[in-house]
Amino acid sequence: MTIENSNTGLGRRELLKLSALAGVAVTGASLLGQKSVQAADEELSLKGKRIAISATGTDHFFDLQAYNAQIDEVKRLGGEPIAVDAGRNDGKLVSQLQTLIAQKPDAIVQILGTLSVIDPWLKKARDAGIPVLTVDVGSTNSINNTTSDNWGIGKDLALQLVSDIGGEGNIVVFNGFYGVTPCAIRYDQLVNVVKYFPKVKILQPELRDVIPNTVQDAFTQITAILNKYPEKGSIKAIWSAWDIPQLGATQALVAAGRTEIRTYGVDGSPEVLQLIADPKSPAGADVAQQPAEIGRTAIRNVAKLLAGQTLPRETYVPALLANKTNVAEVTKKLGIG
Repeated sequence: MTIENSNTGLGRRELLKLSALAGVAVTGASLLGQKSVQAADEELSLKGKRIAISATGTDHFFDLQAYNAQIDEVKRLGGEPIAVDAGRNDGKLVSQLQTLIAQKPDAIVQILGTLSVIDPWLKKARDAGIPVLTVDVGSTNSINNTTSDNWGIGKDLALQLVSDIGGEGNIVVFNGFYGVTPCAIRYDQLVNVVKYFPKVKILQPELRDVIPNTVQDAFTQITAILNKYPEKGSIKAIWSAWDIPQLGATQALVAAGRTEIRTYGVDGSPEVLQLIADPKSPAGADVAQQPAEIGRTAIRNVAKLLAGQTLPRETYVPALLANKTNVAEVTKKLGIG
């Protein structure tokens, strides 16, 4: 069973042309612009301030990079970090937020998390007079959310995928974390692009990626899908909202000898970028975020807020789409290759 799509007006050729822009830059701001921003931030201080940093987990490249960068930035600005990691356990996450609220820090920064789980506690923190800022959390209780432009990421990744498969074919989608704001936005953008390509079908049922054991589970699920669709050409691409399922899917394709299928994801984990750089690998594209810069920016926003500055609702840190053509350039710009 598949989702049927209708062509509602935009030409497929025009949309395919847009995908060429995806490999150049995503999400607006220039990487070069960060230097001037950092220079302007040199006067910021958190001296005498206690800043709580709450992580949903740190087992993924993005999360660990953002978490460690926040701790280091608080220290660099003269503050005291109170850093806690829930280890992907929602019960522990709620408990650590309760504990942090009781400690009454000068601010709380929450990194990721399922909104239905964390939002009541972000509200309690705010009601207690504690400023709440977030990373990749679309909560009305957050004064400022530091993130990538996930609308741009989702659109550009989808355009790259559609271009690579020639505007037709079946695609497999991992959609297990729609309750996590960035994943939901990226998925919605995929659907928005695909609806203009009536020959592109999202196979149903969609797959559900899991945490923990993400790579192994994705490998198992894709192996089963390949057994269900054994003919070459019956599947053109595999999409996931982050790149750890992409890693497992890529490994499954190699093991099954189905490297004609391409995989797509988000985050820029070094092991996935290495696969994209391999011309024989089925890894097609990965939008590389800058998690350490996202973490540092969130802490600088805390310092600005406590200094009396008004913050925007969201702060976007640039991301770059890496594909087979430009992956060496992207990894060099990001300093991870």
